[in-house]
Amino acid sequence: MHHRFSDHVKEWSRRIDSGYPAHKWPENGSKELYELLVSHDRVLHGRRLSGSDGALTFSDGNSTLRISSLGFLHYTTVTIGTPGMKFLVALDTGSDLFWVPCNCRTCASTDDSPYSSDFELSIYDPTWSTTSRNVTCSNDLCSNHASCSGTSNNCPYYVSYVSSETSTSGVLVQDILHLRTLENGEEFVKVYVTFGCGQVQTGSFLDIAAPNGLFGLGLEKISVPSILSREGYVSDSFSLCFGYDGTGRINFGDKGSLDQEETPFTVTTLHPIYNVFVTQVRVGTNYLDSKFTALFDSGTSFTYLVDPLYTMLSDSFNSYLTDKRLPPDPRLPFEYCYIMSPDTNTSLIPGMSLVMSGGGQLIVHDPIVVISSPHEFVYCLAIVKSKELNIIGQNFMTGYCIVFDREKLVLGWKQFDSVNTNSVPPASFPNHTTKSDDLKSSTARNLVASSLYKIITFDSIRALLIHVVIVVLYPI
Repeated sequence: MHHRFSDHVKEWSRRIDSGYPAHKWPENGSKELYELLVSHDRVLHGRRLSGSDGALTFSDGNSTLRISSLGFLHYTTVTIGTPGMKFLVALDTGSDLFWVPCNCRTCASTDDSPYSSDFELSIYDPTWSTTSRNVTCSNDLCSNHASCSGTSNNCPYYVSYVSSETSTSGVLVQDILHLRTLENGEEFVKVYVTFGCGQVQTGSFLDIAAPNGLFGLGLEKISVPSILSREGYVSDSFSLCFGYDGTGRINFGDKGSLDQEETPFTVTTLHPIYNVFVTQVRVGTNYLDSKFTALFDSGTSFTYLVDPLYTMLSDSFNSYLTDKRLPPDPRLPFEYCYIMSPDTNTSLIPGMSLVMSGGGQLIVHDPIVVISSPHEFVYCLAIVKSKELNIIGQNFMTGYCIVFDREKLVLGWKQFDSVNTNSVPPASFPNHTTKSDDLKSSTARNLVASSLYKIITFDSIRALLIHVVIVVLYPI
């Protein structure tokens, strides 16, 4: 056994393909030598982990939770820095950058906000972490060279989201992300990742969407899945699971199972995203012959479709229902809403499915949302009319484990039983309620008992409306 900075290790490392010929080996005791050996240790450790076909998740656990008061997105707890600082971040496959509030000039309030009493929100400060590093303008992950100033060599970033006036900006930093293995013999792993020190947030980041940070899971090289696979820690794949009860899980390196359904991604080189090709839509017994591409986006609460598909699907859904349809309501983002009658039950809601390229079928388990008012219950087709993009949102993913296999460039899906999640102990989430406490009819109780439907109130619909209109997509 030898110390990793000893002459024995130095001599051994000179013989391997370290990228340093013997005559260029850094001087003993120099900073360059230490950085080289630490990097070498990290690469070897990553190769050992990935070679075992193991998976990684966050040190606080792989459990995720849909939080209604924060826009019905799935959140999890991540720990970064030394000592570790915890952040409750939204999981978003529609964007790439992982960012947290940091050295704030304009961030969501941690004290005076509708959710501050329910959540412990953190602010990252690079000076508090002994492992924090600046990302310079010469770094390969710095894509905003044009904004680099002569007075500072720190790499700035600015990400504008499709949602109106919603953005984040600051500087890139590098620090340790705390992870753990999911194999027998649990092992904690520290990985350096590059993320955004979000100094200025705008739009819904100041209100309800991801007030403590956003965890981008996209295909670009700055995303955490890209870093983990590039450094050899795990296979280039990850999974997100969404239970009917609002619980879920996330695992890095998970390539799914042999019996899962699959469809290829339609990836473009300009800005690669998780686009899939849908060949047919079924509503009840009607098949809509409409082919389209759509983004699989966990950062969008509900599904968005453009015309003419939106109108075709909605009209087909409407043709099956006998309940009274409500006139347009400015408080609601949904156009097809109905008053729940005493005879309403789940069997009267038409089934829905998407046929993907390759023939795989994604049955939609959660096509409606139930809204409680002081006098009645209303249910709506939880699809929003979009002007530009087709987005398969989180509500269409309910009941599935979704595998984003970036190596094979395929999307996989399989039924998910949240009762048997194979999860490590969950992170410390706040108490949450996904069902109304005031069920005024047996009809509503029957719908709730099916565990397929979310119930919200008109009191919360304004916040929900703000969120579903701005839900995070990808940078433009």
